[in-house]
Amino acid sequence: MSKFIISGGGTGGHIFPAISIANALKRLQPEADILFVGAQGRMEMERVPAAGYPIKGLPISGINRKNIFKNIKVSIDLFRSMGLALKIVRQFHPEVVVGVGGYASAPILMAANILGIPTVIQEQNSYAGITNKFLAKKASCICVAYEGMERFFPKDKIVLTGNPVRQELLFIEPKTKEAYQFFGFQPDKKTLLVLGGSLGARTINESVISHLEELAQSDIQIIWQSGKYYLNEALKAAEKFLSPTFIITDFISRMDFAYAVADLVVSRAGASSISELSLLSKAAILVPSPNVAEDHQTKNALALVKKEAAIMIKDAEAKNTLIPKALEIINDENQLKKLSQNIKQFAHKDADELIAKEIISLIKT
Repeated sequence: MSKFIISGGGTGGHIFPAISIANALKRLQPEADILFVGAQGRMEMERVPAAGYPIKGLPISGINRKNIFKNIKVSIDLFRSMGLALKIVRQFHPEVVVGVGGYASAPILMAANILGIPTVIQEQNSYAGITNKFLAKKASCICVAYEGMERFFPKDKIVLTGNPVRQELLFIEPKTKEAYQFFGFQPDKKTLLVLGGSLGARTINESVISHLEELAQSDIQIIWQSGKYYLNEALKAAEKFLSPTFIITDFISRMDFAYAVADLVVSRAGASSISELSLLSKAAILVPSPNVAEDHQTKNALALVKKEAAIMIKDAEAKNTLIPKALEIINDENQLKKLSQNIKQFAHKDADELIAKEIISLIKT
């Protein structure tokens, strides 16, 4: 029976691909024993067990860029996590260790390197982070989603696989009657899907609040996922504009239906979001988060903008321009069609299985 450790997390953008890879490993090797390692107190500690896999947590957190003095504790936690990671790897005896990004992946991959166990890095973004660049030196294989990644990693270790996405999103045909019925929407009207992420994106939410009257008068259908931290503020601001065709929610239980009815999607530019939009051929406006390492979301978005596959609006400009631009595009059939067609070139089907095969190929080594 093969044994694997998958490590990473901190956000849904890391957790969903990790679970997809685990599921693909199980499809290829049903008897495989898979252990996850994440960061204590983060969402993976709930999401991974819900998906049916065991997980161990490390007392680790990311670098604090606003208060450097807090990084003293970060350093102490990293040292403790290294000790725990070595213990976990020794006790579990994995044949391959996989890192999907996020600060939780560093100690466990470093422990695997010390113990001579093959490692796989899954780099989701178009711009590699410091941790992955450091870990790549000893990695056996590096699975990437964008071309040109040899500027960060050894060329002979790179495999272009794409990013895994939630498989259930691919089962629903676009514009299906069932999806419209789920939201109580009409197929003959355009639908705008605004995604603020599971916790909420302040700038995107403030941009919607600033243009509620224009949205309400636009004769389009709107699904606004505000995220749990901004739900009350969003509901209060939009109270007089709400209608059966203007939905505000903190969480969308059927993202497959939401994508199916959407003519235009507003989203941050995380790697997982872009992979989903590409596979589903969705016209999109991307608002990169400025609060991420190496500003990688802007680099992700620019990779699409260069191919006319998405529209990018800077976070600082979004409050004034995001919604007017969205209303302009959603009413321009030619622009919607061009964006939808061009984003397809960034789609990589079966990424989870391609990555799983690379992982399994290392067992013999």
